[in-house]
Amino acid sequence: MPTTHPRGRSPGGRPATPLTIPFTTQVNRSIVAAMIVVSLITLGLFAVTGFNRLVQQTQESALRIAQTMAQTPDVRAGAEDESERQPPSTDAELVAGTLDDYAREVEGRTGALFVVITDDTGRRLAHPSPAEIGDPVSTSPDAALRGEETVSWERGTLGDSARAKVPVYGLDRPGNVVGEVSVGLPPTEVWSTVLADAVPVVLSTALALGVGGLLARFITRRLREKTLGLQPEELLELVHDQQAVLQGVDDGVVGLSADDVVTVCNDRAAALLGLDDPVGRRVEEAVGHADVVERIKGARALAAATTGPADSAAEPAVGPAIAHDAPPAPPLVVDGRLVYVDVHDVRREGRLLGRVVIVRDVTAVEDLTRRLTAVGTLAGALREQRHEFANRIHVVTGLVRAGDTAEALDYLDRIGEHGPVRFPVDNAGLVREPYLQAFLGAKALEAERQGVTLRIGPDADVSGSLLHPEDVTTVLGNLVDNGIAAAVASERAPRWVEVEALRHGDELHLSVMDSGDGAAADLFTPKPRPTEPEPGEGDPGESGAAGPAHGHGIGLRLSAEAARRHGGELRLAMGRTERHGAVFVARLDHQFEEEDGR
Repeated sequence: MPTTHPRGRSPGGRPATPLTIPFTTQVNRSIVAAMIVVSLITLGLFAVTGFNRLVQQTQESALRIAQTMAQTPDVRAGAEDESERQPPSTDAELVAGTLDDYAREVEGRTGALFVVITDDTGRRLAHPSPAEIGDPVSTSPDAALRGEETVSWERGTLGDSARAKVPVYGLDRPGNVVGEVSVGLPPTEVWSTVLADAVPVVLSTALALGVGGLLARFITRRLREKTLGLQPEELLELVHDQQAVLQGVDDGVVGLSADDVVTVCNDRAAALLGLDDPVGRRVEEAVGHADVVERIKGARALAAATTGPADSAAEPAVGPAIAHDAPPAPPLVVDGRLVYVDVHDVRREGRLLGRVVIVRDVTAVEDLTRRLTAVGTLAGALREQRHEFANRIHVVTGLVRAGDTAEALDYLDRIGEHGPVRFPVDNAGLVREPYLQAFLGAKALEAERQGVTLRIGPDADVSGSLLHPEDVTTVLGNLVDNGIAAAVASERAPRWVEVEALRHGDELHLSVMDSGDGAAADLFTPKPRPTEPEPGEGDPGESGAAGPAHGHGIGLRLSAEAARRHGGELRLAMGRTERHGAVFVARLDHQFEEEDGR
């Protein structure tokens, strides 16, 4: 049954906008008014075209009468005699003549308003009013006297008429125009025909208006039922409220029906998940990321397992409820971004209505965390350097004051061989950039505590100062941490991580190799939808170091994004060999001033 609302209140609880006339009534009246206007226009066009057609027919009738009279021998002879007579006949002679009698006879037979005959000067030889005989005609006879036949709607001494004027040629001289015949038919004939033809048109139009009014009433009633009696302002407020809620939050929101069809999706969710027009499609078709689909399907399976028949017998809830009891799931990597995908069931009275998927982007937070970790590592290394500098300055000062200059110089030479601080790093002197030197020293101390040796490759060569040390340490720190974890998880011995760093112009090239079990697949592309392994069967991509060290992929993809921001790349160069584990290489452009160093 339709939902009802208190009078004067909208569904959202706001006072409804008062309207003098309901919207459905306005629609009804608008439809009826439009039909009336269209009908009047149709009637007007019919009247105009019908009138013009009848006028033309009446003029043609007058023309045929005039042509017939102009060919009559008596008319031709009479007009020719009067045109040649000198002096011309008097008015009384013309009234008593035969031409006027003939003209009156034609008027009686045809119902013409008038039949007028003139000589070659336009003087009336016959006219319905005897007083007008002998006078010039009231309208110009020039066209007829030039031999032209004309039709027109004009006003003369007898009023408006549809008239025709035809030249009269002489009987003895057929080539000479000796007068004209003018015949006029009355307008009452035209109007009576128009009114007679308009009656069925008016009746059919009235019938159409009646049927249209009934249809308009039916349409407005259906509209009122479909909109629950809401006014347009109230519907507009509902749409605004929905858009404000969906688009006003920073998280992505996707609404699913009970059968996993996407019903709502805001712009943020479409951007994070790469969705294109998902509404109305099943979630498997709309979402192209297997991990996200598995997360949604897994939440549904978990809800089905935890919601049994006993739940249906429980006391029904008053309104829709959203379950939030499920533990937080780990983040997913979607298109290079780290996102949390939380799925919550929406129930009402124990019945599942659908699900709400909340998508939160934590890429910036994770990136900032890694940057802060790198900064903390550098800070620890700098503190150790400061402490070591102070100790060595005291040693040099003591030797100089004791006069052992040679011992002081030898001591300084030994310091220069292995760097300012004696970190447990082989070939530390090959990396002379202060940030990298301190960072690798601090990482070497961490590796040493876990039983792993961190060493610099023999081909390393870096000088100058970095322009973006935070991004470099983010990329390098993630690779070194993964390498240390892979070496610790592996059964190989000894455990080591080797770092190659080489400057080429303003580019920095990095390579990190470990003694672990390697990486089984390309970790920079989304994984295919996982399948359940057979009992006792392990996944080689998740064994040893490939699982905790390289299998997660979040840090690697964030590091790859940092490298891409500087026009470089990060990739897996080698998965595993008999001598070593995975080898990752990275290139970061624009890391040095061109005039600095090489």
